[in-house]
Parts: sequence; C-alpha cells; structure tokens
Amino acid sequence: MTKSKWAEKIRACCREAGTYRPCFDDAVETLAGILERRDKAAKEPLFDGDGKVAPGAKLANELNRDALAYWRDLGLTPSGLKKINEAAMQKKEPDDPLAAALGKLVAMDGRG
Repeated sequence: MTKSKWAEKIRACCREAGTYRPCFDDAVETLAGILERRDKAAKEPLFDGDGKVAPGAKLANELNRDALAYWRDLGLTPSGLKKINEAAMQKKEPDDPLAAALGKLVAMDGRG
C-alpha cells in the first residue's frame, strides 16, 4: 500500500477510536512511511541462499516494531487507547465559573 493510502487508513482508524487530532498528522505521516517501507520489505524472500534470514525479512521485522510504537502512541492498540483515555479522565476540573469570570474582568481592566 502507498504512503498516502496508509495515511488515510491510519486517520480513519484514529477517528473511529476517537483519538484523531490534526496535531498528530506528523506522526501519522511517519507511521505511513514506515508501513509503506515494511510492505516493500515484506515482499522480499524470507531466507537467502544459505538458509539465513534475508535482510529484507529482518528490515520488515524492525519496521513492524517501529510501527507498533506509533500505533500505540496514536491510541490504536488496546494499551495505547487505555493510556489516552486515562489521561483524558485525569484532566483538571474546570475552574469555578465565578473565579474565571472575575479573572477575565481583572485582565480586561489592566490592573491585574
């Protein structure tokens, strides 16, 4: 699959999981590039003529490991999604509305 197709698929998965943010686009593009390279490497033979693991197979394995870190960071694994959801649940409670309004008034006054 091409990098652009991977990027579309990753964004769709993030949207479905509820983790997509435009600020993640660089990570999405990086992951898409890793997956494109992984797909190409995976097409190479697994073993060379001596029965050893071929370089393409080793590269595909390394790229899978790299991709997993991005999947996790984007909340596209169970553990990654759990971390994101826990972080969202621990957000600070909104300030007291009265205190927030008074703070805005003081800031507008220029004396605060």
